[in-house]
Amino acid sequence: MGMDFSTLRTLISRYCVGEENWVDSRTVYIGHKEPPPGTEAFIQQRFPDNRIVSCKYTFWNFIPKNMFEQFRRVANFYFLVIFLVQLIIDTPTSPITSGLPLFFVITVTAIKQGYEDWLRHKADKAVNECPVQVVQNGKIICKQSRRLRVGDVVLVKEDETFPCDLILLSSSRDDGTCYVTTASLDGESSHKTYYAVQDTKAFTTEEEVSCIHATIECEQPQPDLYKFVGRINVYMNNEPVARPLGSENLLLRGATLKNTEHIYAVAIYTGMETKMALNYQSKSQKRSAVEKSMNAYLVVYLCILISKAVINTGLKYLWQSDPNRDEPWYNERTDTERQRHILIRAFTDFLAFMVLFNYIIPVSMYVTVEMQKFLGSYFIMWDDEMLDEELGERAVVNTSDLNEELGQVEYVFTDKTGTLTENNMEFIECCVDGHVYIPHAICNGQVMPGASSIDMIDTSPGPDAREREELFFRALCLCHTVQVKEEETVDGIKHGIHQGKSSSFYISSSPDEVALVEGMKRLGFTYLRLKDGQMEILNRDDEVERFELLEVLTFDSVRRRMSVIVRAGSGEMYLFCKGADSSIFPRVIKGKVEQVKARVELNAVEGLRTLCVAYRPLSPEQYQQVCHQLSGAKLALQDRDKQLAEAYDIIERDLILLGATAVEDRLQ
Repeated sequence: MGMDFSTLRTLISRYCVGEENWVDSRTVYIGHKEPPPGTEAFIQQRFPDNRIVSCKYTFWNFIPKNMFEQFRRVANFYFLVIFLVQLIIDTPTSPITSGLPLFFVITVTAIKQGYEDWLRHKADKAVNECPVQVVQNGKIICKQSRRLRVGDVVLVKEDETFPCDLILLSSSRDDGTCYVTTASLDGESSHKTYYAVQDTKAFTTEEEVSCIHATIECEQPQPDLYKFVGRINVYMNNEPVARPLGSENLLLRGATLKNTEHIYAVAIYTGMETKMALNYQSKSQKRSAVEKSMNAYLVVYLCILISKAVINTGLKYLWQSDPNRDEPWYNERTDTERQRHILIRAFTDFLAFMVLFNYIIPVSMYVTVEMQKFLGSYFIMWDDEMLDEELGERAVVNTSDLNEELGQVEYVFTDKTGTLTENNMEFIECCVDGHVYIPHAICNGQVMPGASSIDMIDTSPGPDAREREELFFRALCLCHTVQVKEEETVDGIKHGIHQGKSSSFYISSSPDEVALVEGMKRLGFTYLRLKDGQMEILNRDDEVERFELLEVLTFDSVRRRMSVIVRAGSGEMYLFCKGADSSIFPRVIKGKVEQVKARVELNAVEGLRTLCVAYRPLSPEQYQQVCHQLSGAKLALQDRDKQLAEAYDIIERDLILLGATAVEDRLQ
């Protein structure tokens, strides 16, 4: 009974604090360990296995399901009706004339769709039987992917694909991060950074991971790739420590681990509940534009056919209204037929005329179309111009029913970055309080080899110009999510951030941020690394400055800005904010807004990508208030995005403008 009262108490308390309907949430026990006694009621939940099913049919339901889908087509249903009419009533033609072509069309289509579904079965089997390494009792065992369960702790190595949706627990990297590409999900080829849970990132071996005692509370599966709300309760000495979980902690099925030796993660969504599976298109039969237009013409010809049958039936009875004009001698009516009601005789004659004239709708056309689709799919797969020479892979036709849709494309919508442009960002200049700085002196489009690293175009600095300038450079070295690639050893020589091209050692999901950090390096401020919560910068005097990273207010497309809160070695705290001019200028209360705005507009006219940078000093009291606002919003399971947006709006105000940057992304 104690367990029952505990469960009831938990549900009542969650309801009273106004959280979401917990029937629509799930609790995941990491490693299938129950919470310590007295801390939380253990609620056993059932989840699907990790089997992926992309096929439409099974051996048992293929015939009835395929027949149902085929006879949903107007043409097939029409010919079926004609065939049944020929079987039921006395008609001028044999039922074979309609039944045989219909049988051929249905059979060819069924074989084609059955073969395509068999290929999907093979692909599903290959995915479901893929080996996955799972941590059990401090050891690594190998499981088939389909046998994974929610709560299993998985080991994923570099260049491997995630077998299900996972929460990152720890990484081979010291900072608990990992790099992931999601090209198969959203088409983005850049590396994205994901973060391990703060309290579990130190567990880096199988034995340590097996000792994790924690539960995860999160929302039920939903298809939005960029939305996830949850929290993890890590039990330390039977006392739970709650941490927020967001999309930055969620590794999606289909994504690939990059530039990280290995990670440990726990499965929270498996099989058809993964976000990738939820984004599958419906498996109902798709209709191409050609088929839809054919159906429209079919309706027109069907109306013509019915009209002809009605007119001919009427003319027949008009002709036979004269007693001397009965049926001809070779087709005289029997006494039974003469005794039928005239409406029944008229309806029978109407159906006979329908059968007689049904060839106005050619069944051979549908046979030809089905064969063309089937063979056309092979021509697409055989096309050498659609061959990826690097991977050696040809085009794959998942459904031949839509081949002709490719020829119906009139407009191709593309985004700007990476399609119309090279997606290779280059830092051009920055403007600080109206003073413009570029990395090198440029003459007639050529970089002057003997030029100094900074060329001040606008030479009217005030007394505190150097201090403001360095604060601007520090802001750009700190306000980002760039990661520094670990040192590589080639022929016994270590290559790090100071050797070779710096672009090889900065990694970020945003190429703009990499360009800005590289630009700052050319201007004398080098971002070194983030280690143990400390961001390190090498300044112009070759001195290493350390800033404690306190909070990151991540970028989103609504705010169009991001911020960080840092503590300098002297103890001073700053909020650095960068973003679009339209999102920064309204929040600025001080600074040379007009001069910077003029430069931003000039750069925008030249096709450069611009960002504005501002800051705000924080007192200890203000920082405590910020921490309280953010922690409350991050731990919320209901309307977390809304609460975070409100908290960000309160924090990112009363800013002091520092300047703006310009980055070029050349057209292809």
